[in-house]
Amino acid sequence: MTKKQRYEFVLDWFEHHMPEAETELLYDNAFQLLVAVILSAQCTDKRVNMTTPFIFARYPDAPALAKATFDELFPIIKSISYPNNKTKHLIGMAQMLMERFGGEVPHTVEELVQLPGVGRKTANVITSVIDAQPNMAVDTHVFRVSARIGLTTNAKTVLQAEQQLIKSIPKEKIHITHHWLILHGRYTCVARKPKCEICGLTQACKYYKTMND
Repeated sequence: MTKKQRYEFVLDWFEHHMPEAETELLYDNAFQLLVAVILSAQCTDKRVNMTTPFIFARYPDAPALAKATFDELFPIIKSISYPNNKTKHLIGMAQMLMERFGGEVPHTVEELVQLPGVGRKTANVITSVIDAQPNMAVDTHVFRVSARIGLTTNAKTVLQAEQQLIKSIPKEKIHITHHWLILHGRYTCVARKPKCEICGLTQACKYYKTMND
């Protein structure tokens, strides 16, 4: 199977079996999504979703969050991983939104990465989720799954993986492929022992072929 055929098989399978894939983070607008994605770094979406309702109730928008103090916000997110840094990042992010962006979340990667707590991966998530921009956020799931299947080859960094994926995925499908790969990695192609027995991608998967040759 060529790489082109592999991509076609994988994307076709996802399209037929997971047509409605989307983020599992709960949010109502771009500001809430940005808060949730910042909190989700090295933390489960489930834990984030348990915490964000309390944040949004108290700080519904950038103007409110920009006025928060560390001592006010920290107790709300202390169950999240790295609460010290994330408390500082959230407040700093809201303050920069007020100072540079009129209190609104910008919709370009170049602008988003200026915000505290926002790296390229987070910016790619925001832009691909909010308005389906063709940006590929590579987290640990995407990195692992794309390498196992053979969608990426010898990618040493998340940026290399991102570049390889974007090059081979049709532009209009990049935003949803991000969710397909994350969800597949979260529930099927798990880190320690992938559930190959229930996976529909084994026909195209290099890992499966290697393990069963």
